[in-house]
Amino acid sequence: MKILCVQHVPFEGPGSVRPWAKSRGHELLRALATDPATLPPPDRFDWLVLMGGPMGVHDTPQHPWLSIEKSLIRAALDAGRRVLGICLGAQLLAEALGAAVSRAPEREIGWFPVERLAEAGDHPIGRALPKHFTAFQWHGDTFALPQGATQLARSTGCEQQAFAIGERVVGLQFHLEFAGETVQDLMRHCAGDLAPGPFVQAPGKMLWEPGRFEASHRLLDGVLDAMAAADATPR
Repeated sequence: MKILCVQHVPFEGPGSVRPWAKSRGHELLRALATDPATLPPPDRFDWLVLMGGPMGVHDTPQHPWLSIEKSLIRAALDAGRRVLGICLGAQLLAEALGAAVSRAPEREIGWFPVERLAEAGDHPIGRALPKHFTAFQWHGDTFALPQGATQLARSTGCEQQAFAIGERVVGLQFHLEFAGETVQDLMRHCAGDLAPGPFVQAPGKMLWEPGRFEASHRLLDGVLDAMAAADATPR
C-alpha cells in the first residue's frame, strides 16, 4: 500500500509509522500540509495518516492551507481510503466527520493513564489496545465523538482519547509514534504549553523512562496491523 503521511510542522513526523511501513512492505510518502502543492489526490494513495501540530482546527485564518487539507480529508473519506488521525490529525478527522472540536477543559501534556472502554474490546481496533496503558499526550483541544463512531478510550484529563468508524478510520488523541527526540523538539518549539496545570507533567519526567516509547511503538504496530487487515468500512 501507499501511505501518505501529512505533516503540519517539521518536528512532528511519522515517527514509528516509518519502520512499521517498511517492515510490512508498504511505501511511505510524506507531504507538508503547509505546502498544498505536495498533497496528492486520493487516487494516488491507499492510506492517509494525519500527524499532530501546534495549530488548531479553527486556525484557518492564520493558516489558510488548513482548508485545503480539510478538503483532502473529506475526499479521502469519500473515496473509502484508510485514514488515521493523530492528535491534531484526530481533531481534523473528527471535524471532517461532522463532530465539534473545542478547547479541552485542561491541557494534557506528558505521560498519563488511558483506559480502553469496555465496549471497545469487541472492536477490532479496540482489541489492539490493552484495557489500561500509559500514553504520551500533548494537546489543549478535544473533539466530540463523531456520529456513528465507536469510542475506544478515555483518560481522566480528556474523555475522547480514541475512536473508530469501521476498521479503516481511526482517530487517536494520544501519541504512540513519538520518540524521546520528538518530545525534546516539542519542549523547544512549544515551551509555552508547559505552564503548570493538573495534567501537565514536569519536563524532566517526560523522558526519564525511555522504555515507554518502545512500548508505545508496539501498541501502534498493533493498531496499524488491525487497520491494514480491514477489508471495508461502513459509511
